[in-house]
Amino acid sequence: MFIKQIGIDLGTTYTLVYLPRRGIVVNEPSVVAVSIADKKILAVGNEAKDMLGRTPDTIMAVKPLKEGVIADYRATEAMIRYFINKTLGGLRLFRPEVMVAVPAGISSTERRAVIEATIAAGAKAAYIIKEPVAAAIGADIPIGSATGHMVIDIGGGTAEMAVISLGGVVASTSVRVGGNKLDDAILEFIRKKYNLAIGERTAEEVKINIGSALYIEDKLYMEVRGRDIVTGLPRSITVSSDDVTEAIQHELESIITAAKKVLHKTPPELSADIIDKGIVITGGTALLRNMDQLISRTTGVPVYIADDAMLCVAKGTGIALDNLDSYKRSILATK
Repeated sequence: MFIKQIGIDLGTTYTLVYLPRRGIVVNEPSVVAVSIADKKILAVGNEAKDMLGRTPDTIMAVKPLKEGVIADYRATEAMIRYFINKTLGGLRLFRPEVMVAVPAGISSTERRAVIEATIAAGAKAAYIIKEPVAAAIGADIPIGSATGHMVIDIGGGTAEMAVISLGGVVASTSVRVGGNKLDDAILEFIRKKYNLAIGERTAEEVKINIGSALYIEDKLYMEVRGRDIVTGLPRSITVSSDDVTEAIQHELESIITAAKKVLHKTPPELSADIIDKGIVITGGTALLRNMDQLISRTTGVPVYIADDAMLCVAKGTGIALDNLDSYKRSILATK
């Protein structure tokens, strides 16, 4: 097999792999199952996610990325190797070139850890691109033009926002709030209001099925099962969309504040462009009901959800890798 180029959206919740001219070939949870006794990697991706919250004492299912950055280096390396092998097959003649999307607010140490983990996992060369830039490229925004474009990428671990012009980031910020923090807020709210302990997966299902960024007239309801904190016995309750909206208000405020901060830092000419073109939102959490309306109401700027919002960052990494010369200014670091 000849040298391949791979774009990886190394997300806190999901990792997506993009092959130029073939599109998204892998979309699996960023979860690794490890044997506690000998630290051996037992499963990665979908198989490991099924083990979350259900493992015996001898196995630990971990999310190696926390808030968009590497929390467990060894598990991250194993995960990247698994995804490269799954994409290209175990036997190959050449090592691939890999571009990885990272949060805009990543430190140089965290950036180096991503590059080293990617090289150790079998890459011939590793490139790094900021998530909002990759998201903009994946959303078909002409980032090389002399006009301002604002992108907000809300993933599992972070919310990244940037104003991009002439291929570079003019103003940006990154808050470590995303889908996972919303899940935690829902979990905590149900525990306090209903005295019911639920797991992360249940909280995520509640968010997806009935969650809304704004209170809605036609309320949605869902039956939720968990463990009664007082009696310790299994119990089920009915949760409404209003409960979810109330639970996630604080986290959503952090995202709104960050978006306003970027708009404050934007030069007046580019601000005019943004009012004209609107803000594009990408990422899995951008699909939360009424997320676009909430951002639009609080900033006064039109907001549009990108097509295939969850896939934009992964697509952007692949397109940038396929056109390295065109996007030289947008790429952070190489090795």
